[in-house]
Amino acid sequence: MNSPIPETKQDAVTRGLQEAFGVSQIDDIRAMTGGRSKALVFRIVVQERPYLLRVIPDTDANLGPGQGDQTHHFVCMKLAAEAGIGPKVWHTNAAEGISITDFVESQPLPQIKALTLLPDALRKLHALPPFPSPRVVNYLDAMDKMVRRLQAANILPKSVSAELFKLYGQVISAYPRDGSDMVPCHNDMRPENILFDGTRPWLIDWEAAFLNDRYLDLAVVANFIVTNSAEEATYLHTYFGKAPSAYQRARFYLMKQLLHLFYPAFLTLFSCKGKSMDSITTAPDFRDFHNRLWACEIDLSDDQNKLDYAKVHLNQALHDGRTAQFQEALRIVSHPELAAR
Repeated sequence: MNSPIPETKQDAVTRGLQEAFGVSQIDDIRAMTGGRSKALVFRIVVQERPYLLRVIPDTDANLGPGQGDQTHHFVCMKLAAEAGIGPKVWHTNAAEGISITDFVESQPLPQIKALTLLPDALRKLHALPPFPSPRVVNYLDAMDKMVRRLQAANILPKSVSAELFKLYGQVISAYPRDGSDMVPCHNDMRPENILFDGTRPWLIDWEAAFLNDRYLDLAVVANFIVTNSAEEATYLHTYFGKAPSAYQRARFYLMKQLLHLFYPAFLTLFSCKGKSMDSITTAPDFRDFHNRLWACEIDLSDDQNKLDYAKVHLNQALHDGRTAQFQEALRIVSHPELAAR
């Protein structure tokens, strides 16, 4: 039977099997579907145990960090495994783009369990030594440029565009960019990158990992699993190990507001090819949409779903920007010394 592994990678895979397990044969192999990486992913069985084999095709060999060059990816993946938040790594070959890790038999992670399990995993991740990185990425600056491109593209509904960018301007002006909370971040905490084995979550796909503001990972995950103020208190208490301060709550809140423009900027300019929006009033409900994403009921490879997701965030930005909580968060983050008043 022909192997599904590309012929140009078969020798490297065989060497990897020998180094990891002392054998040259795979007992069983099955291609895995799903995910957005260009890598070929297989569930393999070796000596009656399942593992995950990941192979970057030769056609992607020159794509640079995050795609062809897997050096940084594999370093972050190993650090996560050593911290107990990523599957065990048995073999990596950055030159060939090949890795073999434990295979996690994943099952749905109930949101109520995720409220404590995921902030605990993020706390362990953010406590790691700084990721060695071939690139220096200022995430907030990079995303600010993208939002400004969205503003210049004039593709948002004229009835709300001015208000949205005014709100964004207030947040980005107040939010700290002094590097004081830069930690090792995953930066791509989508539900499909979180595997639950019934006891603990495992984080996978470290291609986008680099030093970033800790509140980015926290805010992304919270969008999926935090549904009210009581849950937010549990979530942040687990992460910080104590009740969060007014400043920490405010900064967390403002990062969520930034995401409400970052996501639409990325989705509309790249994924949806600059398609204009006539209205956002028909956007799905924010909570319902994220619940369905968490349950893997929505496919974000579909352009219409991407556009709907952009509208979901824009609507939430308008809603939040009209609240007293928004103004209070701006006040606290702009003047931390006033947080206790």
